[in-house]
Amino acid sequence: MAQKTTTNPDGDRYNPKRVYIREDMIAATSVLQIRASEIRQTQINWQSYLQSQMITQRDHDYIVNLDQRGQKNLPDQNPETCADVFLNLITHISKDNTIQYILVLIDDILSEDKSRVKIFRESRHGSVWQPFLNLLNRQDEFVQHMTARIIAKLACWHSSLMEKSDLHFYLSWLKDQLKMNNNDYIQSVARCLQMMLRVDEYRFAFLSVDGISTLLSILASRVNFQVQYQLVFCLWVLTFNPLLAEKMNKFNAIPILADILSDSVKEKVTRIVLAVFRNLIEKPEDHQVAKEHCIAMVQCKVLKQLSILEQKRSDDEDIMNDVDFLNERLQASVQDLSSFDQYATEVKSGRLEWSPVHKSAKFWRENAARLNERGQELLRTLVHLLEKSRDPVVLAVACYDVGEYVRHYPRGKHIIEQLGGKQRVMYLLSHEDPNVRYEALLAVQKLMVHNWEYLGKQLEKEQIDKQTGGTAVGAKA
Repeated sequence: MAQKTTTNPDGDRYNPKRVYIREDMIAATSVLQIRASEIRQTQINWQSYLQSQMITQRDHDYIVNLDQRGQKNLPDQNPETCADVFLNLITHISKDNTIQYILVLIDDILSEDKSRVKIFRESRHGSVWQPFLNLLNRQDEFVQHMTARIIAKLACWHSSLMEKSDLHFYLSWLKDQLKMNNNDYIQSVARCLQMMLRVDEYRFAFLSVDGISTLLSILASRVNFQVQYQLVFCLWVLTFNPLLAEKMNKFNAIPILADILSDSVKEKVTRIVLAVFRNLIEKPEDHQVAKEHCIAMVQCKVLKQLSILEQKRSDDEDIMNDVDFLNERLQASVQDLSSFDQYATEVKSGRLEWSPVHKSAKFWRENAARLNERGQELLRTLVHLLEKSRDPVVLAVACYDVGEYVRHYPRGKHIIEQLGGKQRVMYLLSHEDPNVRYEALLAVQKLMVHNWEYLGKQLEKEQIDKQTGGTAVGAKA
């Protein structure tokens, strides 16, 4: 069985005890924990299950001794029996209330001592995963989410990895739960991910189920600060892997996190966003990617937020250390930044605005051809923004840039037409915003004028060729 290569993100710069103390306080007030406290107070009639032959005498005696007679050391005395009994119970009992109670018992057993995950992971019962994964399909939400919590502990607190097919199913289930509207248990789902994503192999499995883009799409929708903190924490642990740190901004992470930093009124949210930003600069092994991340942060006005935080001077050392680090790195990147770097970063961020570079004729004369680099990446992004953006400023600036590219690059009109840009600009002629209509009209004129200039030159050339040809023929004759 594969062994985990666990990395401890807290070990790099953060005190793990501090992080876990904060999170345990959060968990104590979650819907799942409140409901678990209520369920612990209930009494289960185990005798009725024995009489109806739903459980064996051995299972009955064991659960009564553990539950009603308080023999809390039973799991350690006979681990094999413990695993068999609990797996039999969750397999053969169907009543939701009883399953809830059994799951709370299992979770308590594991919480009391992490090493007890061996009881279930090393059982001779067969695959431990299937009985628990089946419970994720139950209708009862508490059953689903307490099961998910137990699975996370079994997967993370043992040295062997969760098998790939089971892992894929579980992570896909967590991702789908995140996307559910008004999920009362979203904090519990996020908590499971906070545990799972500390394990390096699980990080890549999460990437493979489109997990990162799901996290960011939820963060972009402005969830409450508690969920915000937990999901950014997930991004933080992901970025301890250098390859994932390099990929992160391909999912538009920096603009989304910059917005959260700007709006944040909770210190813990500020702290965790700054920690992600630091990882995005420190962890990539490709220095060019780290530089691009710095530029993206500058473009997203992170320096302004750092300045505000510097003036406030938080008592939290982690925050101020990260503010100082980010300030130094971002200021250095500004010094090295060419106007084209600024422009490229702005386009890639999707947050176009009327920054000076757009209106600079010198910029367009010198750099129009560079929009063709990397398979016309910047042009394709502009055309994508013309199609997808709902922001009038973005649309207006994108129209202007398309027009300037066409005006300064000889084959620009042909390339823009190939990419579908001309059609998108024409469509925006009827946009509700007058500024968008105006810039779209200018861009169309530039497309047409370029065509007329080309046509005029062709007619002039043909006229010269005719005159030259006629003279040559006459001379020959």
